[in-house]
Amino acid sequence: MPDEASLEADLRSLGCGRASTLLVHASLRSVGPVRGGARTVVRALRSALGSDGTLAVPTFTPGNSLTSRTYLARTQDMSERRLAEFQDGMEPFEAASTPSEGMGAIAEHVRTAEGAARSVHPQTSFAALGPRATRITAHHARDCLLGERSPLGRLYECGADILLLGVGFEVCSAFHLAEYRVSAPTRRYDCKVMGRSAPCWTSFVDVDLDDSDFGELGLWLETLTSDGRSPIARGRVGAADSRLVPLRWAVDAAVTWMVSGRNRPGIAAGKADRA
Repeated sequence: MPDEASLEADLRSLGCGRASTLLVHASLRSVGPVRGGARTVVRALRSALGSDGTLAVPTFTPGNSLTSRTYLARTQDMSERRLAEFQDGMEPFEAASTPSEGMGAIAEHVRTAEGAARSVHPQTSFAALGPRATRITAHHARDCLLGERSPLGRLYECGADILLLGVGFEVCSAFHLAEYRVSAPTRRYDCKVMGRSAPCWTSFVDVDLDDSDFGELGLWLETLTSDGRSPIARGRVGAADSRLVPLRWAVDAAVTWMVSGRNRPGIAAGKADRA
């Protein structure tokens, strides 16, 4: 059974280095049975990064929406009256206390860890631990789900890496940053937040996020080389097939792919379950 030391060794073998910044998408189940569960995995990640490294995770809340796949599945076939009751009962987002949805136990452990910082976006927040945590999570604009004025923009600036720990490119949120750089269409979003004295609804217009082709985009990235080598490192962390990907390189390549290939026949348009 993996422990903190063996997981840290696996992470180092993959290329996770001290003082670096890491955006992690992870599946604890894929890592396998671990003594201490998510806590042990997070400790291993932080040990691999060292005291000067920063760990970031998505802490999205897709249920806080009128348009996400999560919301639509929950409200399917509801009567108008039942739908109104459901919306009235939806909890408003509060950065300090609202749990993430569908991000996994590892992301939740980071969010609730002592000293963690979390961005304030009611649908696509990120949490982080480490010396760059505040810089990464501060000033997340309401009308910028996953663009330049979100933590992804700061992760791009600081040269972060993406760790896909037991998950595929289908969930790689950094690809959304590329959508903001290719003049993607926009749409209206609605979410529930805590106002000064009571919950209230707020709306904004932003990029119409689409993750339907991220798996195919990831397969394409794995065919690319730089100086004869792939920038993507692959290995196992515990039992989890994992990838370490330079975020800046991945986003820049995704822009090229989206401009030249996103509208190719066979790629069906879809919506991201971010908002």
